[in-house]
Amino acid sequence: MIKSLIINPGSTSTKVGIFEDETLIKEETLRHSTEEINQYATIIDQKDFRKNIILDFLKNENIDIKSFNVIVGRGGLLRPIPGGTYECTDALLEDLRKGVQGQHASNLGGILAREIGDEIGVPSYIVDPVVVDEMDEVARISGIPDIERVSIDHPLNQKAVARRYAKEIGKKYEDISVIVVHMGGGTSTGVHNNGKMVDVFAALNGDGAFSPERANGLPAKALVDLCFSGKFTYDEMKKKIVGGGGLNAYLGTNDMREVNQMCADGDKKANLIRDAFIYQICKNIGASATVLKGKVDQIILTGGIAYGEVITNAIKDRVEWIAPVTVYPGEDELLALAQGAIRVMNGEETAKTY
Repeated sequence: MIKSLIINPGSTSTKVGIFEDETLIKEETLRHSTEEINQYATIIDQKDFRKNIILDFLKNENIDIKSFNVIVGRGGLLRPIPGGTYECTDALLEDLRKGVQGQHASNLGGILAREIGDEIGVPSYIVDPVVVDEMDEVARISGIPDIERVSIDHPLNQKAVARRYAKEIGKKYEDISVIVVHMGGGTSTGVHNNGKMVDVFAALNGDGAFSPERANGLPAKALVDLCFSGKFTYDEMKKKIVGGGGLNAYLGTNDMREVNQMCADGDKKANLIRDAFIYQICKNIGASATVLKGKVDQIILTGGIAYGEVITNAIKDRVEWIAPVTVYPGEDELLALAQGAIRVMNGEETAKTY
């Protein structure tokens, strides 16, 4: 049996999971007040504060820190790397501290895993961080040499559900070709071919369908005109694209459950915007199918919005002619992190070095 401690730091909380093999024994969201977080000048300065909260939680639950076989942290904004489970090496930790692609709370995941792992003498890993980049070279071309299409999206969840589907049909992830659509605060549509995510409509970079909080695939000239209109500052434009875009911009909420209720109450605008969300997701799926030349084993819908059957059924209605659709609602990030470590500990995979 492999007992793992999983650490997933967010901006105002640290999620902790305790697993025995793939069975969740305990899960807790350790929340941090604004006052607590604001004591620290940088995210990295929060390390000891978050570590002590994790250790206190384990102590209060009467869980011996030395009972763990492995510690796994959420991967942060590293350099672009292939997917997989990575050892928390000195080089990896250095880039997490620097924030080579930006400072985010997830950068603390690998740092905390390594420190706790070293103290009890067990290995520490990160798994499929947001910077996983396995895109084909042809997929990187944008149309302007100054701009390259990049992959920053939801690889942890996307790869986890693709592996889940492969296992359920008696195959390996490396043997299937699937399209995975993650629908949460951001959306991403990934093309997974023989163990690699070879193309993606990337959520964080304004690509593909709009989402609850993000504008994404905007008409380029109109966006440039708005940027230079003099009406908005740089920061205001960024907010329009990420955070204040999508459902927020049209309906004043980032919660699809609220939108579904508005639709049920007869709100015509809400119905139109929800239909547009579904429409754009389906367009992304159709475009992704061309990457695989139509040879799609399965379309997989995941993320929090996938709990809504009205939306998943509407997507099925538009795309099932391409391939069958499987729905795995939610994200299960803690389980996905645990599974990455288990594959290495069981010898199914070799841990990668950053």
